[in-house]
Amino acid sequence: MTTVSCAAFNDHSQCSKVTKISELTNLQPTGLEGLSVELENVLGEIKTLKISQVASIQSLQGTYKEHREIMIKQMFGNLNTYIDECDNNSVGTSGDNEQYLKEEKCRSVLSILNEFDNITAKELNEMKDEVISIKGSVTSSIYKCTVLHNDLSQFHEIVEKIGDNKELCLIASIKCKHIIQQERTLLGKSGKAFNIQRQSVHNVRIPSDSDLCDITGMCALPDGRVLVADFYNNKVKLLNQQYQVVSHCGVTAMPWDICQITPSEVAVAFNNEVQFITVSQSQLAKGRKLELPHSCYSIAHHQGILFIASGTALFMYTLNGKQVCRLYEDESANYTVVKCAVSPTGDKLYIINYRQHKLLTLARDGTLLATYTDPALEFPYGVHVTPAGQVLVCGWLSNTIVQLDSEGKSKLATLATEERDGVWLPSSVCYSSTTSSIIVGQLDNNTILVFRVE
Repeated sequence: MTTVSCAAFNDHSQCSKVTKISELTNLQPTGLEGLSVELENVLGEIKTLKISQVASIQSLQGTYKEHREIMIKQMFGNLNTYIDECDNNSVGTSGDNEQYLKEEKCRSVLSILNEFDNITAKELNEMKDEVISIKGSVTSSIYKCTVLHNDLSQFHEIVEKIGDNKELCLIASIKCKHIIQQERTLLGKSGKAFNIQRQSVHNVRIPSDSDLCDITGMCALPDGRVLVADFYNNKVKLLNQQYQVVSHCGVTAMPWDICQITPSEVAVAFNNEVQFITVSQSQLAKGRKLELPHSCYSIAHHQGILFIASGTALFMYTLNGKQVCRLYEDESANYTVVKCAVSPTGDKLYIINYRQHKLLTLARDGTLLATYTDPALEFPYGVHVTPAGQVLVCGWLSNTIVQLDSEGKSKLATLATEERDGVWLPSSVCYSSTTSSIIVGQLDNNTILVFRVE
């Protein structure tokens, strides 16, 4: 094989140091074979993710076009039905009655068209904005994939040419370790355990609340604000960066969960409905609503697809409420599929089996990949996945917050407990990248816990 100089790695000043280090570590050329294989695997994963992201954009655009066509067909259907009814009613009429029917027909046709303009067109514009926002996020992810894939390809070519040069082998290992870690973060596979730095407690009860707060769902916005679903008070509350309630809006039933759709829109699950809510400055405004043929205990979103837990099954829906499929079902008892979360890349789904004290990890097609049980997760309830793929789970009755690996197979850390941190019946958990904080909602408790982490 051809040897490569240190210049290939831009590490001229490090060569003498590396020579000494390599002598001490006695790094063998066979280590390059493993490095080469790992790089090949990483390149394959990046390529797969990029293909998946491109497919997501195409699917999202297709869903929007399909919904738009359906709405337009409904409008024309309403017009044709009314015109036919008018024609039937006008048979045998003449003079003033006929003129009246014509005028009434015109008024009704205008009313249908105005309704389409004011309601349907608004809904389509909202969906279009969602598509544009999600498409921008996915396009950014594709760009990151492309850049990282190119960098990894160059390293792979260099590694293949290093040969028996121990110094360059060590440099390659150090350089590749860093860039592979970038890939792991992009793919949501970080194995890093959080380290709690400090804790604070914040009251989220407001004067109009009629009961104690039960925060069953939370999501952190990109600017550091947090939205919480208050179950007993039938409210969604907006918290500022200091975790003070600055706005709220009521929903028609007790909200079970909440998830982010775009930087300025969330979806709330309750009963058999999904309510979309827009965040504008410090105000919350209710938008469109979906009615589904089953209960909605939990909701998660990934690039235009909604994942909804019904209590015994996990469903996949489009943003306009069209059911794509039933991914998973367990009717052995109630609350076998009570909470759900999705990985940053959308390739894994996590569901809570509350009844059997389990966290299940599924592939995107619903295939069971892993089952996790732990005495520290007695009656697990809330589940959340960070942008780096760290899985956070609430042990509701054990008053514990734990962190699992992205595969959902092993525990990385016990983050908070009742004895040490005062956790009491944790109902929900989320992570804010902006503030590097883990936020915990609790049952029958007017406060949330905030843990600053690194």
